[in-house]
Amino acid sequence: MATTVKYDLEVLRAEARQLVEKGKVKRNDPIYALCKFIPGRDWVCIELELEENDFLLRDKIIDLLAQEEWTEDN
Repeated sequence: MATTVKYDLEVLRAEARQLVEKGKVKRNDPIYALCKFIPGRDWVCIELELEENDFLLRDKIIDLLAQEEWTEDN
């Protein structure tokens, strides 16, 4: 029996951030580019979560990561 991972927006952001850091996707790629790295059975849940949070699949990954925290050099 296959288990399905619950993807809330924070989990998706963390996944996207890791993929950007590894160079697998670029910040300017559409959010849809993430589907290559997430099992198909989970993608439907992600689409619903994105829709609930007013994201479109054509939006850029950087829009999804807009909540990133930056540390300033002091």
